[in-house]
Parts: sequence; structure tokens; C-alpha cells
Amino acid sequence: MPHDVDWQKSSFSSGGDAANCLEIASTQDTPLLRESDEPGTVIETTATGLAALIRWSRK
Repeated sequence: MPHDVDWQKSSFSSGGDAANCLEIASTQDTPLLRESDEPGTVIETTATGLAALIRWSRK
């Protein structure tokens, strides 16, 4: 896992360095997900899988 990944937090997060949100990044064509309070645990997914997660979470 590259160390220079630019992680993004949702604007709905508590702001600042709050450790209670999902962060997203990507390397090439691979979306990455992690929790702020567990930054060493990263989930790799696909664009299709991420889109399905977002659709599911909006229900």
C-alpha cells in the first residue's frame, strides 16, 4: 500500500481530525476505504462495488 495516498473525508464528518468517519482514496483504478480510527486497515474495492455501497447507504 503506497504511503502517499491522499485520503478524503466527507463534509458531513465532525470536521478536523475527528476519528469517526469513513475516508476514501484511490490508487490508479482502485478505490480505497478506511475508518479514521483504524487508519492501518484499508479495504480495496472496485468502482462498481463502491457505487453499490453508496446506493445501499442512501436507502
